[in-house]
Amino acid sequence: MNTPDPRSPRRTDALSRERIVEATIEILDTAGENGLTLRAVTAHLSTGRGAIYHHVINKDELLAAAAEGVIGPVLARTAGDTEPRAAIRTLALGIFDAIDRHPWVGTQLSREPLQPAVRQIWTAVGAQLHRLGISGTALSDAGSALVSYVLGAAAQYAAGARRSPDAATRQRYLEHLAEQWARLDPDPLVQTSAAALAEHDDREQFLAGVDIFIAGVTSGDSGGD
Repeated sequence: MNTPDPRSPRRTDALSRERIVEATIEILDTAGENGLTLRAVTAHLSTGRGAIYHHVINKDELLAAAAEGVIGPVLARTAGDTEPRAAIRTLALGIFDAIDRHPWVGTQLSREPLQPAVRQIWTAVGAQLHRLGISGTALSDAGSALVSYVLGAAAQYAAGARRSPDAATRQRYLEHLAEQWARLDPDPLVQTSAAALAEHDDREQFLAGVDIFIAGVTSGDSGGD
């Protein structure tokens, strides 16, 4: 009589890179980067480690592939004939929302500038800035500034949101921060900013920064040398 194997059955169907990326994203979303290992991915997919190594070779490659898996759909939404200013706003907000849902993406995108997701963001931003008539060194400078703002600000807001598990806790945190900020510095600008802090919305404030950037690069002659 055969004794049933108590271990989880391994999949016998073909394992695709897409399935590996999906599993990696799920692990990162639930367990964080510390919980991501090749062993964890193989267990999640009920497969052997050799099947994983056919597609990725280490944790760094898993992280880069997962970030690309999150960012790719965002970029696809701006690939049509949308007016460039609207496309830049859609792209920036899409990245903001993606990092808000998957905070580990912000850390990963800041880690390696040559990874596919970062290169794709640069290409998408550059294409829309070029459609605005920006070229030459101005295109490189503007692209660098915008990508740095979008990735840095989105990651910062996501990190702040993680400190507050719910809206009520976040509101108390903002009110306390505003009170302390106003108390420590009498500068009028600080006082005005502190007064607005308790009611501000991260997403709206982020988008305001994008709008300021767009207004700046389109206000004068942005052509290259």
